[in-house]
Amino acid sequence: MASPVRKVPIRTCIACRRTSEKGDLVRIVRTPDTGVLIDEQGKMRGRGAYICSSMECFEDVRRRRKLNAALKVALLDDDYERLQRDFKNLVDKTDV
Repeated sequence: MASPVRKVPIRTCIACRRTSEKGDLVRIVRTPDTGVLIDEQGKMRGRGAYICSSMECFEDVRRRRKLNAALKVALLDDDYERLQRDFKNLVDKTDV
């Protein structure tokens, strides 16, 4: 008997609208208790949004404040700066 083929989850980048495998995108999550964070493992509980692992997509998200709508939250400039710093560190770490 053949083993069943596992379906790969596909997600859409909120900036460029390109679809990709879930593992290739960066998940940003709004948790009930800690606020908005970058979910490195992709398994945290809470409402999530996906972004390509490129700084161009993150800049578009920041400029157009797309996380506010996607996560149904009002983020301040300080929040976007912190997320951008964490996003850059994550992308730099995965490029090595």
